[in-house]
Amino acid sequence: MSHAAALLFAIACGLSVASIYYAQPLLDAIAIEFGMAHASIGILITITQICYALGLFLLVPLGDMLNRRKLIFGQMLASVLALTIVGLSPSATVLFAGLSLVGFLAVVTQTLVAFAATLSAPERRGRVVGVVTSGVVIGILLARTFAGIVTDLAGWRFVYLVSAALVLIMACALFFSMPKKEHQTESLSYSYLLRSMLTLFRQEGILRVRAVLALLIFTVFSILWTSLVLPLSAPPLSLSHTAIGAFGLAGVTGALAAIRAGRYADRGLGQRTTGVALTLLLASWIPISNTEHSLLALVVGIVLLDMAVQAVHVTNQSMIFMVRPEARSRLTAAYMIFYSIGSAAGSISSTYVYSIAGWYGVCLLGAAVSVMALSFWAATVKHGEKTAKKEAHL
Repeated sequence: MSHAAALLFAIACGLSVASIYYAQPLLDAIAIEFGMAHASIGILITITQICYALGLFLLVPLGDMLNRRKLIFGQMLASVLALTIVGLSPSATVLFAGLSLVGFLAVVTQTLVAFAATLSAPERRGRVVGVVTSGVVIGILLARTFAGIVTDLAGWRFVYLVSAALVLIMACALFFSMPKKEHQTESLSYSYLLRSMLTLFRQEGILRVRAVLALLIFTVFSILWTSLVLPLSAPPLSLSHTAIGAFGLAGVTGALAAIRAGRYADRGLGQRTTGVALTLLLASWIPISNTEHSLLALVVGIVLLDMAVQAVHVTNQSMIFMVRPEARSRLTAAYMIFYSIGSAAGSISSTYVYSIAGWYGVCLLGAAVSVMALSFWAATVKHGEKTAKKEAHL
């Protein structure tokens, strides 16, 4: 896979995944228009993430069974329709339905990541996955900047309508650039395909460990980004949507800094990279907790947090793709279901905690989950070392 093709895949991933994060900096505007309370507005993000998890289970495994070129094109066209429904929604019910479809179909991102890994040479797979996955994280972060600017210029609805047009353009570009002939896929029934994900999870220890890490790091990620709009839009800061969205640029800086994590995984340094990144994840909550007193401290914290999350995420996927090459779409789906669960848990818990304990309560929550992630990694590394020593002795 050429570098140019990897970049195209990265852009497509960014546009697709951004669609489920546009709402985060717009929660206050949407709440006002549809008369929803701040304490419950996080349910919008949670519903989207739940449907994203369903899409991971029901749609992504099809990449091991169907022609990926046609599958990707079809899902992106359906996403265009879903985004249009959200942009034109006349009621909260239609908005919820549209966002559910958006979340369900946005999993095309993971089909693209698995396809990129399949098209890559083994010695370059980690760095290609790093480039393509960086598009995912950057798309998540720039979604806030894009949504903030467009909302201040034309209202929140235009965010989704413009996104629909961009996804349509990218769908056409991908359709004509992806290889028409693919590697032979397995002849599997759909029901077996779904059942086999549970089998993979039971058989592959690295998948289980990395999936739990994904759940924890993306819980932390969502705790920050879902609730951040609330203190920034409230007095005394009272920032505009454009200003709030601009903090996504700081996150992009952190995400770009972590692209090399895939290369470290190629060199067998995945565990060390994970440990360093999780330590930075915990440390990031110190400057983030000073948000209401210093926006510069917030920027520093965002860079550290997003760099840590991206480094662990890229390392996770690089390590998982080393096993069972014939089942990469199913491995991706099984792993990303935990990512989606973490994102949903972070969204609903952070807005609830903010409503009863303010920003410091949110920061304590984020730090607590970060400690859990670091402790889990340390425990699994020690267990792996003990197992290796025992096997060597035998």
